[in-house]
Parts: sequence; structure tokens; C-alpha cells
Amino acid sequence: MKKNQLIGLAALTSTFFVGCTIMKDLTYEVKPNPVEMHGDTITLNISGKFAEKGLHKKAVVEITPYIEGVGNGTKADFKTEIFQGEKAAGNGQVVPKGGKSFTYTSRIPYKADFEAADVKIRYKLMKGKSEKQPKGEKNPKIADATIITPYLVNFDDKAIVATYNLVRSWPKSVDAFTINYQKGQHVVLPKELNDKDVKGFTPWMENTLKNPKMVIKGISVPAYASPEGEVDMNANLAGDRAKSAIEATKGIFKKMKYEAGAGDGFYSPNGKGEDWEGFKKLMEESSIKDKELVIRVLSMTSDLKAREGEIRNMAKTYTEIERDILPKLRRATIVVNYDLNGPTDDEIKAMSKSLPDSLRAEEILYAADKLTSATDWNEKLRIYKEAARVYPKDWRMHNNVGYVYLMMNNVNEASTAFNKAAELEPNNPIVKNNLGAIAHRMGDREKAIKLFNEAGSAGAEVGYNKGIYFIQRGKYNDAVSNFGSFKTFNSALAKFLNGDAAGAKSDLDASDEKESAKAYYLRAIIAARAGDASGLSNLKTAISKDATLKAKAAKDREFIKWFDNAEFKSAVQ
Repeated sequence: MKKNQLIGLAALTSTFFVGCTIMKDLTYEVKPNPVEMHGDTITLNISGKFAEKGLHKKAVVEITPYIEGVGNGTKADFKTEIFQGEKAAGNGQVVPKGGKSFTYTSRIPYKADFEAADVKIRYKLMKGKSEKQPKGEKNPKIADATIITPYLVNFDDKAIVATYNLVRSWPKSVDAFTINYQKGQHVVLPKELNDKDVKGFTPWMENTLKNPKMVIKGISVPAYASPEGEVDMNANLAGDRAKSAIEATKGIFKKMKYEAGAGDGFYSPNGKGEDWEGFKKLMEESSIKDKELVIRVLSMTSDLKAREGEIRNMAKTYTEIERDILPKLRRATIVVNYDLNGPTDDEIKAMSKSLPDSLRAEEILYAADKLTSATDWNEKLRIYKEAARVYPKDWRMHNNVGYVYLMMNNVNEASTAFNKAAELEPNNPIVKNNLGAIAHRMGDREKAIKLFNEAGSAGAEVGYNKGIYFIQRGKYNDAVSNFGSFKTFNSALAKFLNGDAAGAKSDLDASDEKESAKAYYLRAIIAARAGDASGLSNLKTAISKDATLKAKAAKDREFIKWFDNAEFKSAVQ
């Protein structure tokens, strides 16, 4: 606190006005000084005290602080405060004979003309109906204005790129050939090995082994018995048929000199017992008279032995079943299991240029993400555009086109692409975030935060974008929380504004922007507030990287206490 008499009031003191016999000895303090802008608002805080007998008992004083831009004359009033003596008429704050302490807070919207400004006061002093004019400066300056460091925020809202699930190989299987058996037998007859499907297996297998895209994993052998006879006997019979089929297949591989086919571990025998499902299927496909009756009778008979009895009866009654259906169920199938490999990285990359239409959706997304340089945005854009052409109904393709455009700072094209994605997936949280990033960069903060909230936990990028919004709103603790583990200029700015200068410097040094002009400018501000004259050298570095910062620094109220400092002058002159 300071005090002064109105007569001879200094150019900048912590005293309002006193003088004459009506009002005297009023002390005050403006804090912070210079005043600051937060959330687009300038807040003026004054704490003051009228001394004992500081205001005449019949006097009224109206005090109106205002801000005036230096060199441009733009003015804006803060609220008027009225004080009155004990005997004065009115509705102002009463100042008793013993004096009075008071606090004052008022807010006005920030304007660009107030970046370099003075906070002054004008006052009206009345006694009765007569206006009195105290001696001294008419509209004294009480503070400097305005610190606008929050406006250093970078509008680098982060979009989220849609991901993919690239499968490099697929497990496949093919029924290579089938061995049929005599009723009640498990011996492989020579004629079975001369069937067309068995004969065709050897050349198929030889070609498969030469194909690098197909990797043989093994052979499974499901084997069956027809649903007639004893259940236990048929279960054993099916298992024996699987074993004999394996031995027959080993013989084929031996002639091929395929060593992997000689080991027991290469095979998976699977005796499945009686093939009721196969019986039903063959019956449905047959032209046997009354087949629907046969199927219905069997489906209503749940007891296995009773079913077998029905089959035996039907086989005698319907000779076609015995002749055309049951023999096909006595079988073992050789199933070749293999992995089908997709294209290699080199093949995908080449196809993305020459045959993009031949790539699967996941492969073309992979090509843009992993098979291009991290900063080759033109090539990424080309591939994603091809992806959107080939897969126009896949929201990811349009989303990723927008992502690249945003990385290239082409906000309009990014907006178009994100809106196409939204047409396909209107409630997709990734698209919500990305549309929020567009709204934010276009200046619509409230639309942006609505979309970010709807994006939920789509990614850490959502929190980062909210952090930018909260810096703008002056909610720095919320900004710090939302930036999370990001180490950027913005996270450093948020920590500094939230009172953590050490954390701010740490984030700056860890960020990709650590060598940027704005990073050095913020380092200079941190030093200025800390009273570190040597740290002002950062200002010279900042200006060397961005000459426009010279004019900003020359009027930046962060440095007002250093305007006469040699280090500062050498940086801005």
C-alpha cells in the first residue's frame, strides 16, 4: 500500500486521490499490476482504505476506473463505485468517521487496442449539490495494461486418424479328397486311391508347395460311419477309418518325397462316429419318395438305438436309402490346412501406386500409414484419396483424407472430408473429435467443446483439444489436466499460467517445438516474471527466429519492468 496527496500526485503510484478538505488520504493497491486478460476478459482488482476522517460526512465521491489504449485512444469503463460520508444522501458505500477498507472488482471484455494500455480513474466529488474539483492530476494512471500471454496458445487441435487391423495371413482349409469304405469296414480299397479326386491331389499339392502365399500347416481327417448298427461299434469304426486314411495319405506323400507328410504329428485324426447330419442333408438333396416323412420320423426319434432301428427298417423298406444314401456316409475326408499369406510390404507399396483397386481396405490404410515417410503428407494424401475412391462407403478413408489435410493446415478441405465421414458414421467419436478440431480452428469454441464432449474417450487427442479450449476460457488447471502426458508448447503455456513455471520449462524442453520462436518467447516471459535478467537472452533468440515478435515484445506488458534493461533493449531495437 502507498498513499499520496492529490496535490503533486506522482505519474504512477498506489494512491487514488486526496486533497482538499472534503476527501483525503485514500490508499489503494491494484493487483495484479499490470492487469491481465484471462478468458477474453480483463479483470481489475483494487483493495483500498479511506483513512480516519478520509471523507467528509456530507461528501459523495463517484470513482470510475477505465482503460485507455496507448496511442490509439480507445477507452472502456470499468464499473463506477460510489462512496459517501455518514451524513450524505445516496446509496453508496458509507465511509464512517473512523475510515473504511474496501475491495473493488470489475471486468470488461478485452479488445486488441488494450494490449498496450493504461488503467486510469476519473472521479466526481460532490458536497451537497455542489461538485468539487480536487487539486492534482485530473485522470491519474493507477496501473498498466494488459498482459495477454494466454493468447500465445497454438491452435494445433489434433485430429485422430482411423486405425485398421491388417491381417497378414489367413487360416484356410480345403477338402482335398474323400475315401469311401465298405459297410462295417475300415480298410482302404485300391480302387479308392484311383478315384479322380485322389489322383488330382498330387499335382495340386505340388503346386501348393511352390506357392509362397500358401503355407501348409497340417492335415485333419474327420471320419464317419453310417447311422446303422451299434453306436459304440460305429464310433470305433469311424476312428479306425481316420487312421487308415492317414496311412493311405502318408503313402501318397512318400511317393512325392514330401517329408513333412511322413510324421504322425502332421495329422489330426477325428473319428466322429455316426453321421446323422450328413444323412439328413443327403436325404434332403435326394429324390427319394417320402423323404420328408423319413426326415420327420427320424427328427422325432431322439433315442439313438431307436433311430438305428428306424434306419434299418427304412433300409429294408426303401432300398434307395441303402443304395444311394448310406454308402456316402462311410467315409474319411483328407482336409489340408494352410495359411494364406497376403501381399508383402513391397507388394502393397507397389500396388498402392499401380493397382490400388486390388488392395483390401486394411492393406491400403496400412500403405498410407506405415509404408510412407512420416512427413510425406502428399503421398499419404494420394493413397487415402485412392482409398476413398475404392471404398467410398468406409468412413475411415474420408476421415483419414481429412486428417492429412488438417496436418497440411488445409482446414477447408479437411472439413469437407470429415463431413463425408460423418455422413457415413454420424455418431462416431473419432469423427466427432475431428469435426470439433475444425470448429475450433474456425473460431467456434462452443461448438468445438460440444463435439469434444461427444467424442468422449476416442483418444488422448480429445483431451489435448479440450486443453486448448480451457486455456482460452482461462481455466488453466483444467487445461493442465486435459493435456495429460502431452509435452507441447500449449501444455507448457498452461502450466505457466497455472503457476508452475518449472513444469512449463520442462515441457518446453521436452516438446517438438522446443526450438520454435514462441518457445523462446515464453522462456523469456518466464524469466521476466522471475526477475531473471539473464533469461531475457531468450527474447533475442525468439526474435531471430520470428521478426514479428520484435514489435510484440516492445509493447508486451510482461516485460514492462524491463523496458529500460540493456538486454531487453538490445533484443527489441
